[in-house]
Amino acid sequence: MDLRLPRVRGLLRGPRRMLSAAAAVVVLAGAGTWTAVAVDDPAPVRRADRVVAVGDGVRLDTSYFTAGSGGRRPAVLLAHGFGGSKADARNQAEDLARDGYAVLTWSARGFGGSTGKIGLNAPDGEVADVSRLIDWLARQPQVQLDEDGDPRVGIAGGSYGGAIALLAAGHDTRVDAVAPAITYWNLADALFPNGVFKKLWAGIFVNTGGGCDRFEADLCRMYQRVAESGTPDAEAVKLLAERSPQAVGDRIKVPTLLTQGQTDSLFPLGQADAAAEAIRANGAPVDVDWIAGGHDGGDLESDRVQARVDTWFDRYLKDDKSADTGPAFRVTRTGGVDSTDGRAQLRGASADHYPGLSNGRRSVPLRGHEQNADNPAGANPPAVSALPGLGGATGLSQLSSLGVGVSLDFPGQYAAFESAPLTDDLRVTGSPTATVHVRSTREDAVLFAKVYDVGPGSTAPVLPSQLVTPVRVEDAKEGRDVTVALPAIDHEVEKGHRLRLVLASTDLGYASPAAPATYTVSLKGDLGVPTAPGVTTAAAPLPAWVWWLPPAGAAAALALLWTGRRRTAAPAPDPAPADVPLQITGLSKRYAGSPEQYAVRELSFRVERGQVLGLLGPNGAGKTTTLRMLMGLIKPDDGGIRVFGHAVRPGAPVLSRVGAFVEGAGFLPHLSGRENLELYWRATGRPPGDSHLDEALETAGLGDALARAVRTYSQGMRQRLAIAQAMLGLPDLLILDEPTNGLDPPQIREMREVMTRYAAAGRTVIVSSHLLAEVEQSCTHLVVMDRGRLVQAGPVAEIIGSGDTLLVGTGLPVDEPLVDKVAALPGVASVVPTDDGLLVRLDTGGTAPGLVAELVRLEIPVASVGPHRRLEDAFLTLIGGSA
Repeated sequence: MDLRLPRVRGLLRGPRRMLSAAAAVVVLAGAGTWTAVAVDDPAPVRRADRVVAVGDGVRLDTSYFTAGSGGRRPAVLLAHGFGGSKADARNQAEDLARDGYAVLTWSARGFGGSTGKIGLNAPDGEVADVSRLIDWLARQPQVQLDEDGDPRVGIAGGSYGGAIALLAAGHDTRVDAVAPAITYWNLADALFPNGVFKKLWAGIFVNTGGGCDRFEADLCRMYQRVAESGTPDAEAVKLLAERSPQAVGDRIKVPTLLTQGQTDSLFPLGQADAAAEAIRANGAPVDVDWIAGGHDGGDLESDRVQARVDTWFDRYLKDDKSADTGPAFRVTRTGGVDSTDGRAQLRGASADHYPGLSNGRRSVPLRGHEQNADNPAGANPPAVSALPGLGGATGLSQLSSLGVGVSLDFPGQYAAFESAPLTDDLRVTGSPTATVHVRSTREDAVLFAKVYDVGPGSTAPVLPSQLVTPVRVEDAKEGRDVTVALPAIDHEVEKGHRLRLVLASTDLGYASPAAPATYTVSLKGDLGVPTAPGVTTAAAPLPAWVWWLPPAGAAAALALLWTGRRRTAAPAPDPAPADVPLQITGLSKRYAGSPEQYAVRELSFRVERGQVLGLLGPNGAGKTTTLRMLMGLIKPDDGGIRVFGHAVRPGAPVLSRVGAFVEGAGFLPHLSGRENLELYWRATGRPPGDSHLDEALETAGLGDALARAVRTYSQGMRQRLAIAQAMLGLPDLLILDEPTNGLDPPQIREMREVMTRYAAAGRTVIVSSHLLAEVEQSCTHLVVMDRGRLVQAGPVAEIIGSGDTLLVGTGLPVDEPLVDKVAALPGVASVVPTDDGLLVRLDTGGTAPGLVAELVRLEIPVASVGPHRRLEDAFLTLIGGSA
């Protein structure tokens, strides 16, 4: 399995004792090859490939990148991920070379073209190799020196490569700045958390490295010993701890940019937290960035992270005091789905200091009596949380970030304690804690703690980022109080949802005791939830058009008034649909200059009073063109639009019954919200009494903020003010184009309430949006377009379907005999095999948990389970993948 990660690369590496940095580096004669990398930049990047002998018969395959003319510049070492090679860092190396750095990449021992055994970043192995490469850089005429033999040098890398960056900084004082990503601080803690063996990830490492024989002998023996027993011993913990940055943590005193993944069951956020605390204690600058992706999949935000790494080195290697290195803490948050690529939409929140994992802790009372949880013989069947190595868009953590519950706990094998429904939204940022009392029928107990977000009704519970905390309880026969630090997450729990603390006896990713046992668990206190109140989503800056758009809009309104007086006779209204807000018939619009190409073609649909209609389609579907024709901004080539029976054309009087919010609105920042709306209404020339200003403002829900200057508004408040502007005059038909664009989840929910309230008064709302999950909750009806044509129209529930069909992902096709066995299961109506799983339609009495239990019994490798027809699924099916 390939553990290499795009742009931000790297996995494991550890310490032993470093050899002398003064050891000679031998460049093999004839091994240097110079290559000019062709780019559009006037200064091409030059690459020199060399094989470097570092002693003990080990040879490292390296590449050296420079650009531009003479002159010395800082150097950067780029390390790769576990299972990768120097080739993974080539693009980043070329970018840095063009930015004025001398860049050296290399394949670590045992990978790519390099020889030697894998030492997991041993001090006298991989870490010593880095010091020898720094020696080599110090002799290059292009490299800036702080003093003789001491180059100005930074190190960046992901995962394995991130660890070597930290280790090198602790072992070699010549390192000046580091930027490790999704890596570990203590490898023993990562693979043996709380004394429990993370068996699946450990096995993936060994296989990715090429098998046990490719590792140093002591590492191979350690792995075989722990894998066989299922329990890490003291020698194994010591061996991995010695190869971890924590071993030299008190000596890492250089500026450090820590990037860690939120969807990462291998190296969770707690690893970066420990690194930040230790390095900051040494007096070094430390910034922390929690990205959306990780080893379990999700979005690695490669371009943004790379840009931040570049700026970090500009500041601390080039001494560029003007370089903006970003906030001390940043976390990426998700908000809906982009229909063009199916990805979660991302936004950043930040703080001017790193809050840690326990900031702003709040107590959430839990309820539940003492419960038994059985550990079955052989710890089988196991509960399912993360599936290590699955990664990509199919990773369970990616589905979890979109609000899809796919975890599995078997009845009788867990204890659960639940809160009352929350009275307010709760943003969890950090590591929740809980204290429980555990008693076992055997001396030791192993439990897996997790907190679910439980929505109302039959919605499947969501395990944020699919993370669990394992804990080994020794001497549990007499009973022990245990305080559990649950996985660090950033997750919003909505008002009305509940928090559920679960302690399971098994988990697929970990080794549990093979002997059967019964664990008795009871609560000893509330759930402690960190909220990090200082972490906020910054309001979007005011764009330049804010200053010129209001006067331009006023001028346009006056022009419309003038042209309205000179208007020619409009077609007579049709009395039949006089009470129909919108009827579109055979609407077509060709592209300018391309008479055979259509932006919209033969589009027909109808919208009734009280509906909230979602207009959906991928980019280029014709949505915006349709809305512009509907608002009378452009004329159709064929067909017609009638609003309340009146034909729509530029300047048509019936447009006074239409309000529109398209691509944001501009406001004068020094005026209050109320003053901006009053100014806009006066510019239309309509009587002040017709504005219904107070009703529009009440629907928008801005409250006391109306009296404040708009420059003090958050992005969400500006959006609501723009909606209020569109609602002035209380138009019977309200058109909103991406009204939630740029808003965070609480603001999106507020916008949903605004639309619902407006339609509840008997008016009609048409909303165009890419946030499919939000459309599913906000809209009553849908119109789906693709390539200018209507694909489907109707009620949301009708388009989504009944929801009795589950998509079971297995990663590989299921053999026909197994398909027949699944079809014969009770509660299963039908089974259709797919390329990577099964499409199962449940019969009366069939349930998803029951189905999963039977699939596990049949030894079918279940990777994911979810409803087949969420709006996202229906949308992607309807447009045939064109998004």
